[in-house]
Amino acid sequence: MQGLEIRLFPCLSDNYGVLIHDSQSNLTASIDAPEEEAVETALQENGWTLTHILVTHHHADHTQGIAGLKAKYGCTVVGPRAEADKIPGIDESLGEGDTYAFGRFEAKIFDTPGHTSGHISWWFPEPSVVFAGDTLFALGCGRVFEGSMEEMWTSLEKLGRLPRETLLYCGHEYTQANAKFALTIEPDNIHLQARAGEIDRKRANGEPTIPSSIGAELQSNPFLRADRDEVKMAVGMPNASAADVFAEIRGRKDRF
Repeated sequence: MQGLEIRLFPCLSDNYGVLIHDSQSNLTASIDAPEEEAVETALQENGWTLTHILVTHHHADHTQGIAGLKAKYGCTVVGPRAEADKIPGIDESLGEGDTYAFGRFEAKIFDTPGHTSGHISWWFPEPSVVFAGDTLFALGCGRVFEGSMEEMWTSLEKLGRLPRETLLYCGHEYTQANAKFALTIEPDNIHLQARAGEIDRKRANGEPTIPSSIGAELQSNPFLRADRDEVKMAVGMPNASAADVFAEIRGRKDRF
């Protein structure tokens, strides 16, 4: 069958918006709604009508476009059960283990707390794509605002177990800055070195660095590699738990 169509577009100063479209059922969803006008423009460019907004977490730079878009399109807003009271206009709420049918495609929902306490990620096994919001970034991860470091590590582990070919869409264009930090942890990682050069070329040409893949992140993202012996050694914590090593790396990034 024809695959799920995906359109990535910039929003605000450094956010990304994403539209997904099932041509057979003529359904179109916005992954989060960072900015009403940017979503509207992307819809018009593709000739699509918004039917759904699939929300990852409650932060304003992911939800502030919801009210205006729902008023115009009457779209269904689906978001995290644990943050339902913070999501404007929410119609359906989901959590760990739930599935959600979007036309011919089915999303599996993961609770991925840490950045916020009720954050969820949307994994579509077909066509092998995950919308991770601000939990996992290309070469990075979100700041731990509401959850604990251990919760965030558990969330990252969960995403890291997805098939390596899974495409990763995240909420922000932070990759170049993330690469600079990652190289302070693993300067000799050949996969990271190669990615950093590729990212510099893309940004110099005004190209997005998203999507990444789970496989690429497992090779080069220090936050996802906190359980690796070489990363533990790199931060001087050879006998520490992965969660503690992650907390050390996250703390360093917060101060970077």
